[in-house]
Amino acid sequence: MKRFGVLPALLVVASLLLGGCSDFSYYNQCVIGHLDLLAKRKDIVELIKDPSTAEDLRQVLQRVVLMRDFASQQLGLPDNASYRSYADLERPYAVWNVVATPEFSLTPKTWCFPVAGCVSYRGYFNQDAAKEQGELLRQSGHDTYVYGVPAYSTLKWFDDPVLNTFCRNPAPYVAGMIFHELAHQVVYIKDDTSFNEAFAKTVELEGVKRWLEQEGRSDEAEAYAANFQRDEAVIELILESRRQLQQLYSTPLEPVVMREQKNALLEDLTVRYRNLQQQWDGYKGFERWFTSGLNNAKLASISTYRAEVPAFQQLLRELGHDLPRFYQAVKALGGLSPEKRKARLLELAVAAKTLELSPPP
Repeated sequence: MKRFGVLPALLVVASLLLGGCSDFSYYNQCVIGHLDLLAKRKDIVELIKDPSTAEDLRQVLQRVVLMRDFASQQLGLPDNASYRSYADLERPYAVWNVVATPEFSLTPKTWCFPVAGCVSYRGYFNQDAAKEQGELLRQSGHDTYVYGVPAYSTLKWFDDPVLNTFCRNPAPYVAGMIFHELAHQVVYIKDDTSFNEAFAKTVELEGVKRWLEQEGRSDEAEAYAANFQRDEAVIELILESRRQLQQLYSTPLEPVVMREQKNALLEDLTVRYRNLQQQWDGYKGFERWFTSGLNNAKLASISTYRAEVPAFQQLLRELGHDLPRFYQAVKALGGLSPEKRKARLLELAVAAKTLELSPPP
């Protein structure tokens, strides 16, 4: 399972100017971390030409150039300097995100910034700092989740590079990352993380499908789609557990009783996931996520990133898979009030579900 983030570096500078000194150390690490990332960038074409570049890296970068060109030429994504450079961060992730919820709630804590608005996670360039923040929130009674993020988008404020944290992964994954992050440059709605991530995920899925088909790798395209459907089946289990937990948390119970029932529901979720694994020959897509323990913060993070994808896929389908029209429609949707936006997405989600349940002609 992969995750991406949005961390506009300009928000850090703005926050330093507008937000006072109460969180100076956090903003300072953001500035230093991002500037260090930018300083490590090297032009991909020059690296490919450089005889000192390791051959395995050269091959990876040559493949990235083709993916990046495809993104702009075939998917209508921005044709700019993003993902035209490479940076080796010498660490496994670009940033680490912290998600936190109350013990008996699935509503994540939000952090707000002058430029990017409010988001349901807080990013750190240092893993120990993220763990420390997560521990402080845990000690204050929150459920917490700290996880590594292979890439993030600066929403065109800077030219985002290809990173060592993801470029050596399987080709569909790398292509998907590039398409996903470029999609954030097309549409980004302040204060609506679920909207932004579901849109980018939809572009990612459509883009990878088209890229693999153009490459004559239809078998891989089918496998990629099948794997996504397996992911979606697991996510549906998680969302069902979310609904059960939300009902539990609305019930007037003593904390000790509510805690016991919460733990029972989370244990049941793990059992149901294991049952799916047996049907899928040991599928490992969410293995690390489940084995590291479940809590509200984890379940909240899944909803943020995936719950609205079917609605966006339905919109793309209604527009005949015409990506330029889709981008315009999403921009218009983002311009609606939050209430009207949610209502329209619900209509699309219902239409998607109806189509799924309809018998084939």
